[in-house]
Amino acid sequence: MAGLIRREDVDAVRERARIEDVVGEHVTLKTAGVGSMKGLCPFHDERSPSFHVRPQVGRYHCFGCGEGGDVISFVQKIDGLPFAEAVEYLAGRVGVQLRYEEGTGGPRSGPDTGTRRRLIDAHGVAAQFYAEQLASPAAAAGRAFLAERGFDRSHAEHFGVGFAPQGWDSLLRHLRGRGFTESELVASGLMSQGSRGVYDRFRGRLVWPIREVTGDVVGFGARKLFEEDQGPKYLNTPETALYKKSQVLYGLDLAKREIAKARQVVVVEGYTDVMAAHLSGVPTAVATCGTAFGAEHARIVRRLLGDSAVTGGVQLASGASVGGEIIFTFDGDAAGQKAAMRAFGEDQSFSAQTFVAVEPSGMDPCDLRQARGPDAVRALVSGRQPLFEFVIRTTLAAHDLETAEGRVAALRAAAPVVAGIRDAALRPEYARMLAGWLGMDADSVRTAVARAGGEPEGQRGRAADHGRGRPGEQTGERAGGRGGGRPDASAGDRGDRWTRSPAGDGGRGRAGDGARGHVGDSGRGRHAEAPRGRHADQGRGRPGESWGGSWGPPEEPPYDAAGEVGSERGPGGPGAPERALPSPDRRDPVARLERQVLEVALQQPLLVPADFDLLGADAFAVPAFRVVHEAIRAAGGMTAARELAAGPTAAAAWVERVSEEAGAPVLPLITELAVMPLPEDRPAAVETYVRGVVAALIDLGVTRDIAAARSRLQRMDPAGDLDAYQAAFAELVALETRRRALRGG
Repeated sequence: MAGLIRREDVDAVRERARIEDVVGEHVTLKTAGVGSMKGLCPFHDERSPSFHVRPQVGRYHCFGCGEGGDVISFVQKIDGLPFAEAVEYLAGRVGVQLRYEEGTGGPRSGPDTGTRRRLIDAHGVAAQFYAEQLASPAAAAGRAFLAERGFDRSHAEHFGVGFAPQGWDSLLRHLRGRGFTESELVASGLMSQGSRGVYDRFRGRLVWPIREVTGDVVGFGARKLFEEDQGPKYLNTPETALYKKSQVLYGLDLAKREIAKARQVVVVEGYTDVMAAHLSGVPTAVATCGTAFGAEHARIVRRLLGDSAVTGGVQLASGASVGGEIIFTFDGDAAGQKAAMRAFGEDQSFSAQTFVAVEPSGMDPCDLRQARGPDAVRALVSGRQPLFEFVIRTTLAAHDLETAEGRVAALRAAAPVVAGIRDAALRPEYARMLAGWLGMDADSVRTAVARAGGEPEGQRGRAADHGRGRPGEQTGERAGGRGGGRPDASAGDRGDRWTRSPAGDGGRGRAGDGARGHVGDSGRGRHAEAPRGRHADQGRGRPGESWGGSWGPPEEPPYDAAGEVGSERGPGGPGAPERALPSPDRRDPVARLERQVLEVALQQPLLVPADFDLLGADAFAVPAFRVVHEAIRAAGGMTAARELAAGPTAAAAWVERVSEEAGAPVLPLITELAVMPLPEDRPAAVETYVRGVVAALIDLGVTRDIAAARSRLQRMDPAGDLDAYQAAFAELVALETRRRALRGG
């Protein structure tokens, strides 16, 4: 049984483990405002980034699925670890020596603890053992195999290539000597269990370590070297708690940074192909491990590309692709064409522009590098062609286009391929290209494509369901948008929808969903088409108000009609987390202001004016926000936050302290508030924004007090109790004086 880790050591791990670095190994993060980063969520499938990380407070939150927490909870979630193991993993990563409470045991160890960390450690030791064995006399065949393919010792070391001795228990004895048990080694996949006991799975083979994106070895791929080996040509680690072949890509640990930088992934078919591609100047190459490229691989690739439906993988005239590209390299034979057809099916799972690079003579990147040099490998990749085009042309090649019958048969075979393209903008373009390749009338081809896709005759050529307009839509109205908006969306829906002001409204009608800004309100600088995600009165002020500032993030996450965070598959639908204390209605300006004040109180405590601590228990009207405010007060308020002192981890320590004072139901809301990007993206103006929103809330409270004081005064009889009346009048004057001061009057 593992012991309890001392609290101060947990805090030290949380402080030293930079959340942006840990998350960045799984997600490509980009700047999203002051102190905020965002990317595609690793916990659910999405096309538009809604996963935000705020390094300063050490927290992350996905506004699509609701997952959130600190660096420890991220490791727990992404790797499926319990709390203690996640802390131990991070401690080893950042060099924190953990101590355990007396009487509770120590770090997990022993024969019955086949934990993830132990399995990873075993793989790390095995990888080192194999690499050392490559230099032994028994590994001559392995060294010859590499040399024949143009790889020297330094190349083997770079990629971690090793040699598994031919003995039955060489690795077993080595790992036993390092304290690993047989049960752990069988669970790791490094050993096999036979009738005579446990023995090495890989024997007399060249081995490549397969690493996760973090760099941890989770499995091996092994190539047969000796004729007496009766096993398959390639043998991989079996499915284990660590190794899922549908979720790993060989070479990803080496390629991930170049993938994010170049917005490109090159998928090759073998380990030596990855080596050849990298050594030829294509450092974005990866390979699947004993399986076809599938949906899980696509999700991993999309997160690294930072792929977004907004960019949609548009190819430019230069051949570059906006939004990232994935290039499959296949042999020119029938097997390669079949693999390309499988990839076509997976292409629909992500929006990066997808290409195929085929070497006509059938050489793979490794053979090509050997025969023609590195330039030929780079030329193969740069000469890629769109996957859709390759699949259609491959389909046509099976027919005799010189005869009418052959062309009709080719059309019938190719039309479903074109109809299967989900991108409504690409589909008609490929229909036109298909007509040219067939030499047939364009209208006939479009009709065949429409019929193959089951599209009604009246819908041919129209993209009715792809944000292109529907019958009955008014001019100036746009349906669709990031949240899956629709023409009949209710108020508050996240669809990007702009509507003209109703006639006779004097130009004062609210836009579309009642939360997109006033139309025609030019007297106060408002625009007909408000920035996406802004509310009607965000940062613009109303008559008699001088709050100033901008009252909401310039680009907010998807919310449903009630203001709740929803999944990309639909607000409040599958994937939306259950909350005991849901976020309030975003259309309520008071709720919005209270939210913004709590955001700055958590994110920028050193900039919050001292007046914040004077706010009473009733300062927040929204119940959920009142609970958060109570936690802040219980944590000591801004006075306590300042005592933590300024520094890179001060804000993180402050959020952690507030979280400790809060009950479990409100913890997700605290994380969400701590991570939400601030609307002010100019660092020099952040302090002004912070002071502005706090002053606005104080102003709101004073206004409430003024209303209450006036009501009391009206109910009082001066003749009955003159002193009480004068005291009430003096209180009202003092409140009005304070409000004028707050408003700069």
